[in-house]
Formats: sequence, C-alpha cells, structure tokens
Amino acid sequence: MANEEKQFVTEITPQGEDFSRWYIDVIKKADLMDYSPVRGCIVFKPDGFEIWEHIQEELDRRFKETGHRNAYFPLFIPESFFQKEKEHVEGFNPELPWVTEAAGEKLEERLAIRPTSETMIGHMYEKWIQSYRDLPVLINQWANVVRWEKRTLPFLRTSEFLWQEGHTAHENEQDAREETMRMLEIYRDFVENYLAIPVIVGQKTPSEKFAGAVDTYSIEAMMKDGRAVQAGTSHYLGTNFASAFNIQYLNRENVREYVHTTSWGVSTRLIGSLIMVHGDDRGLVLPPKVAPKQVMIIPIGPPKTWDAVVGRADELFAELKKAGIRVGIDDRSDLRPGWKFNEYEMRGVPVRLEIGPRDMENGVCVLVSRISGEKKVVQQDNLVEEVRAMLDQVHHEMYERAHAYREEHFYSVETLDEMKASIEEKRGFTLAGWCGSEACERQVKEETGATSRNIPFAPKETKHTCLVCGEQAKHTVVFARAY
Repeated sequence: MANEEKQFVTEITPQGEDFSRWYIDVIKKADLMDYSPVRGCIVFKPDGFEIWEHIQEELDRRFKETGHRNAYFPLFIPESFFQKEKEHVEGFNPELPWVTEAAGEKLEERLAIRPTSETMIGHMYEKWIQSYRDLPVLINQWANVVRWEKRTLPFLRTSEFLWQEGHTAHENEQDAREETMRMLEIYRDFVENYLAIPVIVGQKTPSEKFAGAVDTYSIEAMMKDGRAVQAGTSHYLGTNFASAFNIQYLNRENVREYVHTTSWGVSTRLIGSLIMVHGDDRGLVLPPKVAPKQVMIIPIGPPKTWDAVVGRADELFAELKKAGIRVGIDDRSDLRPGWKFNEYEMRGVPVRLEIGPRDMENGVCVLVSRISGEKKVVQQDNLVEEVRAMLDQVHHEMYERAHAYREEHFYSVETLDEMKASIEEKRGFTLAGWCGSEACERQVKEETGATSRNIPFAPKETKHTCLVCGEQAKHTVVFARAY
C-alpha cells in the first residue's frame, strides 16, 4: 500500500514535457474536481470549492465596502430579451443552450439558460428606476452561468461555471465610468495581493470587447506555458442596454433620460489561473490567503513517544486554529513522514509544521515553506507570529516568482514576421504597435494564433508603427495566445 501511495504522489507529468497533461494530473491528484457525466461540466470537490469560497468571501467584502449589495435573478431568460440588444445576442448566440419544453409541453417562447444577466437585469431595472433619487443602483449577483463551449478545460473553460456579475446604473457617463474603473482596480488589487498573480491592466480592442459594451477593460495574467488568461473584466455599457430596455429616469431638471450602466465580473477561472501561474512539478502551490489549509502539522517520532508528540501537536493545532489560521494535522501512524511531506506539497499547503520528541524537549518545532523549501526552527511560544510571518513570506515569494517569470517571457516586436518567430520559438506575451484597423488585428490572429489581450495603461515602451501594415501606430498592444 505504501508503494502505491508513494507512486500516486509522484505521478505528475513534468510541466516541460506536457503542460496540459501536468495541469490535469495536478487538479485530479490534488482532489480539486472530478468530471461530471455532462460534457464540459465538472464537480467541484471540497478543496476546490473552498478555494472559491475564500475568493468569494474577500471579493464580497470589498464589493460591500464600496456600497454594492447582492441580489439574485432567474436562471432562465426569455428569447425576446436577447432580441432587444442585437450586438449582445450575436455575441452569445453560438454558446446559448435553449429550453424548449417543460412539464411535457412545448413552451410558447424559448428560454435561454443564463450566459450573463444584462438582459434580465435590464428588464428589472426598467421597473425599479423612475427618478434620479433611485440612482445609483449598485447590485452584484453570485451565480452559475452556462456557455456551451466546444473545447473545455476544467476551471478555465467549462460549459457551466460559477462567477459574480456586478450590474450598476448611474445618472451620467462620468459616474458610470468611475464605477467601471473602480471595479477594475478592485480586481487588480485582489488578484495581485490576494492570489499573488501579477496582471496587465488595460482596455480591450473593439473586436475583443464585451458584446454590447461601449468600452471593456481587463486584467490579463500569464500562465507558465506563456498563454494568457483574462482574469477579470469591467465594462462601461453606456446607454446601450438602457435604450434597449427603456431604462429611463426623471432627472434633476424633470426631464426623462436614459441611465448609464456598467457590468463587471470574475469567475472560477481564477482557480485555474492560480494553479497554472504558481504550480510546479511537485504539484499545487496555493496562495496562503485562499488555501483550504494554510498549515499542515506532521508529528514525527518512534512508537514509544508517538502519543506524547501527537498530544503536543494537538495543542499547537488548537493554538493556531484559535488564532484564525486554517490548520490541519496528519496524525496517522501507519504512514511515513516522507510520504506525508510529498502529499501535502502536492496539495499545495503553504506551510508544513514538523514536530518530534527532540523538538518537544527543546520547546521548538520546524516550519517548512512550500514555495522555497526553507526550513526554519522556531520557538513554540512564538508559534502564531512565526507562522503568520512565513505565510506572508510565501505570498511575497509567490508574487515575485510569477512576476519574474512574466518579465522573462515578455517580448517586444516591430513586425508580424518578428511576432511569428517569437511565438513559434518562445512562449509568452508580445508587445507591438497597432494602427487600429480590424483587418490588421485579424491578420495577426490568422497568422500567429495570438489575439490582442488589451491596450495596457502602462506599457513598458510605446510603439510607433503597426506591426502588420507599417503605418503609424495608434496603440501599443499586448498580444498572446490565450485560454
């Protein structure tokens, strides 16, 4: 049995050999998910779902601090709602599953299973908003959505996924644009300072913006295979949805006008992102702030001292738990310590705590960092502070490593031929000039497989010529292959 268990822990395809296989190996062996009998859908197992719960808790706190409240809207959306905003329905049509029958009878009108809630919420806001006194409306929804993907990958792209979607309505463009940027900054700060993932903040090109939006802004993260993940988006919708759903209000001059709306969201693809950004050939590396277990205690010792060591480990467990640290203990006596070390490294636990009989005599224990492997002997009397310090250090090192990786795989090109060579020979992001023409942007995609990720607010350099046509560049753009 011990041999089988050891093989289970070490049987992970190296990232350099096959990154996609590594990813599937890790999420399965770390017990984060399982495949459901429905194509493209997954079951979140407790450890996987708990990561999402910690993401939810922190984002929900931040949303409420900025005046937003949670509500819930129906999963089913009448087809006629989609017809009201033409660009929106065209953007989602290929991915929409439809309900056509219920209770054995054909429905008079088809119902879409929610791909996003702009249309349903637009319908409700038309009823709720009458006067400037009703504004702003600041609502968020935690929900599941369905987009029938042709190619799926657990957490990153599934037919059903979990997310939050904020939908706000404002008196004027300035207020709505300020909201759009406020939420984008909340996402940036959360992803960098909670998930330890560096991101590039910028505006989407017109062809990549949200269907029906005036402007879309995103945060883009680089995975360890060089591909991009859109980690969060915030949209200024102008009066597009207000006009489609007749959301008008009586302004301060007693004149009726359309509200300005926004929407913004992140999803469970953040889980896939943090796995691909931080994981290594030993398995998961979880950011301490969202790890289901931040510390795992491993008692060590021969049978004659085992009960005493476990007793002291239990006391340390209680002390850390009381301090609000998410802690576990593996006191199984039939497994070797080495197997346990490998197991919890594979599961990504940020800090391991080892204690044996000699440590007990000396009033110390050993803390081991998952990210660096550093071993630190600490006084038991000062354990809570030492654990917190190591958790902070793990987060810091995770961010710095991810940032260094991104910088090492970020290339600057002047021409399409240079970009082709860069993408074929290297993995990562490329920075290039773009004239603003959709034809040039489309040619980049057709010839390299890369898409524009965003027009960064703070590019490392400014480009002056378009990489395709050689004309003057209107924008400096980040291009990458993406999930």
